[in-house]
Amino acid sequence: MLMSQCYYNAREPNMSVSLAVIEHNPQDASAPDAKSYWTESFRGFTGDESDEEKPGERKEKRGGVEREEKEKRVPPKRLDGIGEEAYWSGNRFGGALYVLAKDAIVRISVGGPDNEQTKIDKSKALALKALERLP
Repeated sequence: MLMSQCYYNAREPNMSVSLAVIEHNPQDASAPDAKSYWTESFRGFTGDESDEEKPGERKEKRGGVEREEKEKRVPPKRLDGIGEEAYWSGNRFGGALYVLAKDAIVRISVGGPDNEQTKIDKSKALALKALERLP
């Protein structure tokens, strides 16, 4: 995979914006395409029930005994109306929007004191502009 990344710095660093585009590396025949990478990254959150692990859980072996334990993270939130698929992955510090479209993955992260929904809305608006420019 190839990643191109831009960081738009603001006077106040917490107001900055990060944009990344992840694409297949044409010089590496063994590298996954964007859709395969997406499926691997978001397995368990895409509605595919064939996975053994459930969202928000992981299985560990300790002393030969397998046990399930809840992870301390929130599963990504699926968003409609942008790209082929989109997810918002947030935490208490912020979050990022991931969009699959045109054999590429676009990642947008906006800073600032806004609430999560406002950050999602801003990220979606920026992602739509970025998607227009994909080849």
